[in-house]
Amino acid sequence: MDLHGIRQTDGFTCGPTVAMVASATLDPAYLGTIADPAAEQHRIHRAANVLWPRKLGTTPWGVTAVINRHAAALDTRYRWRFLRDDLADVIAAVESDWPVPLLVGRIVPRHWVLIVGHADGVLSCYNPGPGRVVEVPVADLRARQLSGVGFPRPFAVVLPAA
Repeated sequence: MDLHGIRQTDGFTCGPTVAMVASATLDPAYLGTIADPAAEQHRIHRAANVLWPRKLGTTPWGVTAVINRHAAALDTRYRWRFLRDDLADVIAAVESDWPVPLLVGRIVPRHWVLIVGHADGVLSCYNPGPGRVVEVPVADLRARQLSGVGFPRPFAVVLPAA
């Protein structure tokens, strides 16, 4: 899926947009059904947030559930976890072409981005706010001092189960 130009439709749909892009990357049949990305973001937002207020964004378990609907065809299940210093599983997943959602914020989690690549210690992260891919050094992720993704602190990742 071409990530350039796909933007979240409002201040609350970063999670659904990341889940949509990750799911479309994993499931080409799903990609073919997305006629209106904005409408699909809102459909995903309603489905992922049955009990959670949409104005609070999308939970890690909501993003995970959406992606698992599409990863199941690949005999893979995603899970979420809080970010740790050991990023080996995150890097291995991305290097194996598995997209990895990353929840970031300042004091509280507030924004989702999607890690889509890794080369030479630098992660390629799709940021659904501006709808573009930015480069983030792995060292910055480990130091919890991000730039270019909207917020400086990483909180959690959603990645394929080992």
